Amino acid sequence: MSWYARLFWTSWKFHVRGLTASMFFVLISVVELTIITSIAFFMHEAGAREGSLLYVALGSGLMGMWSATLFGSGGAIQWQRWQGTLELLVGAPPRFIASMLPLTLATASIGLYSVVATLLWGRLLFDVPLHLEHPLAFAVALPATTVALGLLGLVLASTFVLYRHASAFSNLLEYPVWLVSGLLVPVALLPGWVEPISWVLAPTWGVRAVRESALGGDPLPAIGMCFLLSVIYLAIGFVSMANFERLARSRATLSLT
Repeated sequence: MSWYARLFWTSWKFHVRGLTASMFFVLISVVELTIITSIAFFMHEAGAREGSLLYVALGSGLMGMWSATLFGSGGAIQWQRWQGTLELLVGAPPRFIASMLPLTLATASIGLYSVVATLLWGRLLFDVPLHLEHPLAFAVALPATTVALGLLGLVLASTFVLYRHASAFSNLLEYPVWLVSGLLVPVALLPGWVEPISWVLAPTWGVRAVRESALGGDPLPAIGMCFLLSVIYLAIGFVSMANFERLARSRATLSLT
């Protein structure tokens, strides 16, 4: 167990450093989100109820976290193919999931840039109040959300692994999940059939946990759902990765379908 813990820690640090050096991830985590956040602020500033700017800022930060997770995890296997390291990772003694889990959590961790950037941007330019009603709950909600999104990324990586057009499919999922999860528009305003879909998505519960910690309410149920979904995502990812390894060995190839 301690050996796997060291593997996870070393791999996570390696991937965080690599992703931080990527201009693509800096763009989607900071630059793109400041533009989107500014538009959202201008839309909500006039006539909005008190506290709505912080509501928007937190939602925008989670948008960036989802984007980083989606693009990083959805294309994780493809990148390993391009770099020629996929065969080495699959053939290494540790289970393949032990190599991929730090990468998917690292992509979600990079999304923390988005939360910090949107809060600072809102504070400096739009005078967004940064008072937190439940600071201790907020300190738990943010990492719980990061872990849940990272493990959702593991599901994406493990299910996209043999799909040739994984990157294109990742692009397709960005905006619908922003909408369905209620990151900017409350789920209650959407058609009724959308709500059950939102229940199985980590961003839905993550943004609830973060917002209720910051603005007031009871964030514990949403935090609990983040942990519950994390366990479910980990189980799905484990089964999917094991199936991928089995197929790769039986076919003696890691080629795409």
